[in-house]
Amino acid sequence: MATIIDISHHQVPSAINYDKLAKQVDLVIIRTQYGSKLVDRHYKTHHREFQKRGVPTAAYAWLRGVSISDMEKEATDFYNRTKEFNPTFWFLDVEEKSMSDMRKGTSAFLKKLRSLGAEKVGIYVGHHLYKSFNLNLSEADAVWIPHYGKNNGKVCSKPSYACDLHQYTDKGKLDGYSGHLDLNRLTGSKPLSYFTDGMVTKTPAAKPAAKPASKSATGGTYTVKSGDTLSAIAARHKTTVSELVRINDIKNPNLIQVGQKIKLPGSAPTKASAQKAVYHNVKSGDTVSELAVKHGSTIALIKSWNNLKDVNKIYIGQKLRVK
Repeated sequence: MATIIDISHHQVPSAINYDKLAKQVDLVIIRTQYGSKLVDRHYKTHHREFQKRGVPTAAYAWLRGVSISDMEKEATDFYNRTKEFNPTFWFLDVEEKSMSDMRKGTSAFLKKLRSLGAEKVGIYVGHHLYKSFNLNLSEADAVWIPHYGKNNGKVCSKPSYACDLHQYTDKGKLDGYSGHLDLNRLTGSKPLSYFTDGMVTKTPAAKPAAKPASKSATGGTYTVKSGDTLSAIAARHKTTVSELVRINDIKNPNLIQVGQKIKLPGSAPTKASAQKAVYHNVKSGDTVSELAVKHGSTIALIKSWNNLKDVNKIYIGQKLRVK
């Protein structure tokens, strides 16, 4: 089972051993803000420390807008505060009735966030508020619901409503942090990679862009724009993340900057995808997260290539594909 945690400034960096905790998790969802006025004190540190160790990071914002315009302002602040980290997913945390029609307010926030460049957007909604808020969940790329049951740190409940992510406890325990953590599991049909690669699946405007994409697949460069992710650029230009990492000598696929020039492969997509695989014989002290960073790959890719059930269980002498 994939291990997904969500954290905020309540998890103080000084109390976290990022090296240990990073080995325990597949995805970290980090709070940026509680409304517009309260900015999470440690969100930047959390993003940097986990990304540095090869762990994909997503972002969330607690909605507190009191009007449509206020919701749009919150969405703008959320985007501008978080875009430098290229989160793989943007989540709206809807747990408070801050305006009379939360359905309209949430939709306004979501639409504004997309218009600014956020690619994958999900909604977290309180289980007890699901019916009364009646949110338009069809607008979202994923639904995330908390439901704890006994709340003993283990999975002992199931939401009454369909969802892609289930937050099953706020009493979770993992190595690297002595306090309690929110733990989540996948419950829908979407694989972990859907939440960690940042790639868009809903692309209504993809057909008009087909011609430019085919041209760029023959070479040239692409200038990174606000909201871009490496996986989305790879899909747009008919190549792979690993190929872009290789030809651009990118150390961390989760960290690309606005204005950065990305070289595009000069061969056909079939040749790019057929690049020579790189293997590594596991040595004492090796971890999947460190190998991912070293070889410009991701934890999810190494797990998939090697059919690993648990990325925290590799052994000395094991031959792993790392790129």
